[in-house]
Amino acid sequence: MSNAPTDLVDDWLSAQDRAELIAIPRRVMQLHFETGKRPHIESTREIFQTKAGAFVTLHIGKALRGCIGTFDPRDALIDTVVRMTIAAATSDPRFAALEREELPHVTFEISVLSPLRKTDAADVVVGKHGVEISRGPLRGVLLPQVATEYGWDRETFLIQTCRKAGLPQDAWRDPQTSIQTFTAQVFSEGNHA
Repeated sequence: MSNAPTDLVDDWLSAQDRAELIAIPRRVMQLHFETGKRPHIESTREIFQTKAGAFVTLHIGKALRGCIGTFDPRDALIDTVVRMTIAAATSDPRFAALEREELPHVTFEISVLSPLRKTDAADVVVGKHGVEISRGPLRGVLLPQVATEYGWDRETFLIQTCRKAGLPQDAWRDPQTSIQTFTAQVFSEGNHA
């Protein structure tokens, strides 16, 4: 199994790959509600065996309903998506577990991640990079699309990532704070072409 590219490009996963991958979270949750277990999903697509990190995000309308992911590329992409789907739907500490009745109203989004890369604040590019900021045990991550959705500039993006980490909002300026960036190929149900 290979690893995802260092910087993901829009065509790393083809439109057909994205269409098949974005169908998996809904299937996973339907099977999870039927059995109470995490299902095993098979695919013959070789690219889904690539080891890559990913986030799975759930929305109801425009409201966030859950989002959990991993940068750890230890598992095949398909297995990571299955694991993160269950985690985002049932274990995001900001929300109660998703109920079966909510599933028809949920829209799933997948962000396939490049590996983290240590960087300086000045090198963060809004709309291209996601950011992880950490110091000691505190860590916050915001996906690349978050800054774009909220119309943030680089400094606001860094401040918001610090807040998510539970750090002072200017912690990104402190040399003891680690700043890492990543890229992502992001697609959602109805928007994978």
